[in-house]
Amino acid sequence: MKIKVNGKEEVFQQATLTVADLLKISRVQQPDMVSVQLNGEFVNRAAYPTTRVNDADEIDFLYFMGGGGIHGLHNS
Repeated sequence: MKIKVNGKEEVFQQATLTVADLLKISRVQQPDMVSVQLNGEFVNRAAYPTTRVNDADEIDFLYFMGGGGIHGLHNS
């Protein structure tokens, strides 16, 4: 099966895959800090183990980025 993962086409031998399977296969570090879009729609984290990924699907792993505010700006 061919799936586009983060914009790159990849081939998988498995006949069926779930979002949770792909996170594991792709060796995603800290999967609890990743949001997943499947064909442009966000997948609920609780549904990762049951949401199937099909041939020709597009999946994106979106990582949370931490950061601070802009220094020097004051609200008046």
